Amino acid sequence: MIDLYYWPTPNGHKITLFLEEAGLEYRIVPVDISAGDQFKPEFLAFSPNNRMPAIIDHAPADGGQAITVFESGAILQYLADKTGQFWPKDVRARNTVNEWLFWQVGGLGPMAGQNHHFGVYAPEKIDYAINRYVNETNRLYGVLNKRLEGRDFIAGSDYSIADMACYPWIVPHERQQQDLNQFPHLKRWFEAIAKRPATLRAYAKGEAVSNNRATVTEQGKQVLFGQKART
Repeated sequence: MIDLYYWPTPNGHKITLFLEEAGLEYRIVPVDISAGDQFKPEFLAFSPNNRMPAIIDHAPADGGQAITVFESGAILQYLADKTGQFWPKDVRARNTVNEWLFWQVGGLGPMAGQNHHFGVYAPEKIDYAINRYVNETNRLYGVLNKRLEGRDFIAGSDYSIADMACYPWIVPHERQQQDLNQFPHLKRWFEAIAKRPATLRAYAKGEAVSNNRATVTEQGKQVLFGQKART
């Protein structure tokens, strides 16, 4: 059994995508980020950056005590290593998956996240910031589109944790002010993943958790965007 501390954001969806594809038994523990659940001491004990997702694996491969993992990229690598799925064993192929996984966690996710913040959540609409992050998101879409030319998936012919990491950040493309018709290879890849049964199940789990409530409420903005160092 794996406990998944989760809220239906792009980073949360990455992990349900893997768990549904791999058929692992798991239990969702909701972390309502608008309510401040991520600051609860029991959560901070194993997710010190006060961010979800995080997991507790009660049946680790070494048979020892439960293992906790925080940070979505690390969780994907851990689960892929545990199951032997969606992460090639060949050193060259694995390197390619890792490159694109880190491209997402270091680029696509943060830049699209700032796009969301200044375009959707910020109380003051700052044209410079909006243009900066819309344009950078557009550039990154172009990088991914180029990569997918002639390939079924990001790392080649096989679906991998690199695809699972990137897909949820493309789902809100309209909110990011991006037109998928400008990126035909990316669009083809996106539509193929959207139809996978595991993808449909993963996103259904997210809807059930949030009960169709906005993932960030007005009150939640104060919680999310007013954070400083916790000493």
